[in-house]
Amino acid sequence: MEKKYFKRREFLQASALGSFAMLSLIDWSCAPTPKEAAPVLSGNWLEQMIQYNDEGIPAALKNQHTDPSHPHFGGVPDAFQIYNPHAPAGMTSYLTCAYISPTSIYFHDAAILTHMMLAMDYVLKHQHEDGTIDLMSTNFHSTPDVAFVVEPTALAYKLLARDNYKDSIELRKKLNQFLLRAGDALTIGGIHTPNHRWVVCMALARIHELFPNAKYINRIDQWLNEKIDIDADGQYNERSTSVYSPMSDRWLITIAVLMNKPELFDPVRRNLAMTTFLIHPNGNLVTEMSRRQDQYTTAPSAPYFYAFHYMATHFKEESSIIMAHWLKSTYGLKSLTGYLAYLLEDEKLAQEPVKVKEPIDTYEKYFESSKLVRWRQGQTDGTLVAHNASMFSMHHEDIVIQAVRCATAFFGKGQFIAEDMVTVEDGYEMSQKLEGPYFQPLPVDSLPKDGDWDKMTKSLRPTSEVQYMDYTLKVVKTDHSFRLNFSLKGTLGVPVAIEISFKQNDGDSLSGVNKVVGIDDAYFLNHPKANYKTKNSTLWIKGARHEHKWTALRGALPKHAGHSIYITGYTPFEHELILSTQEIL
Repeated sequence: MEKKYFKRREFLQASALGSFAMLSLIDWSCAPTPKEAAPVLSGNWLEQMIQYNDEGIPAALKNQHTDPSHPHFGGVPDAFQIYNPHAPAGMTSYLTCAYISPTSIYFHDAAILTHMMLAMDYVLKHQHEDGTIDLMSTNFHSTPDVAFVVEPTALAYKLLARDNYKDSIELRKKLNQFLLRAGDALTIGGIHTPNHRWVVCMALARIHELFPNAKYINRIDQWLNEKIDIDADGQYNERSTSVYSPMSDRWLITIAVLMNKPELFDPVRRNLAMTTFLIHPNGNLVTEMSRRQDQYTTAPSAPYFYAFHYMATHFKEESSIIMAHWLKSTYGLKSLTGYLAYLLEDEKLAQEPVKVKEPIDTYEKYFESSKLVRWRQGQTDGTLVAHNASMFSMHHEDIVIQAVRCATAFFGKGQFIAEDMVTVEDGYEMSQKLEGPYFQPLPVDSLPKDGDWDKMTKSLRPTSEVQYMDYTLKVVKTDHSFRLNFSLKGTLGVPVAIEISFKQNDGDSLSGVNKVVGIDDAYFLNHPKANYKTKNSTLWIKGARHEHKWTALRGALPKHAGHSIYITGYTPFEHELILSTQEIL
């Protein structure tokens, strides 16, 4: 899987979500020559961030259409040449950071102001009369999307108003017009998803700060009356660790500050506390449990910087101080430049994160509400999750097992997706029960008169010859190993296949396995010991079993991309798989 958010093509995807703070993660390798040579970094970290911000501006300007004859004059296209108002709005905030900063080479630059004027003209042209905008990939006349765009535009207005430079008056009028029309839409418009409530409230809070109006407060209170969708573990409803959770943290902080609602800091604290256990040793996030588009993606933990940094600077909470510094040192100052507008808005946030100590790197944590277990021991970690076909995953240095999955050919529905998880004496156990019935004739009084099969309700048919399958997986962590014990019982002689799927790197090698004929990157585990080697590390695998050659069982999920190792057998199936960071004797 490709890393998300670090490539230039992700710029507009991030902007479409309203997360203009992700601008700093663009790959500007195709940037034209800067307006002038980028200065040698100097000054405090805020001044250095302004210099990094300057470096990206030429490429941002190049992406904008500045030909008046172009049908999208002032707009910015995505990778598919689709135009949305989100990108030019985000660009306006991005450029504002340079325009109002005395240490920027673009301070009060007339050309930069022209680009911002063109961007806002485009946004206003594509704002509907009801105040909404379209997200061309999915949402039309969208209240949530106008809320996403309010965030960067309100910040831009606030910074420009504070700067109060006479040349920006016309730009501020355009921003004013957009925000007031957006406010009208936000006070009556609806939403789709749980997080949309908080982006709408955040947007209304930002507009209210600039242009106070009781109707904004009333609408915020309506949505907040539904209470925050966070569980006992600290997960928001969508469990979107790499996209919507960090944004929800940021939005709730904004509402708490601007609307004087300090109680909203509590869900942020709880989410951040859980997040510290959802980061792999390489900095990427655990995404398996997400209910949104980021499930199974490889994504950095950098988007949590703002929330950790805010809680660190304003509340002096040690855990947040530790994580804010760790994120800054892990991803580097340049990667965090997209948060510059927030640092310019709040002088306390301009304080550089200081190091106190390293985050904890050895733990075992069970999140009962999420049915999730996280282990970590230095550069090795493991994840066990219920309600998910990718039940177990593991990282060891640069080796990544992206999923251990199990399936049977049980009536074409035999993918093992655990329904429950419980603690046992030395580990954790997950289970699932399946039934495979046959159906008898419908009762006469339930038969349709025309013999139409589709009208014959299956639930009304008596069943017979019911078959059963009981799955359990017990996982035990030892000093250097994870032991996965599978037990599949019920109907006899049902084919079984376990898949161990690796995220593949150039130069990886496997030994102790045999190639599956006709399937790329697929191998049978049929030797007593096998190992997976990368450039820097080795993982040992024990648990050979090769009773048949069928890997793509009917009803099982398709093979993962990358190297996959298979263990095969028949029910009843009792088997232990050992994954070890030290050689197994």
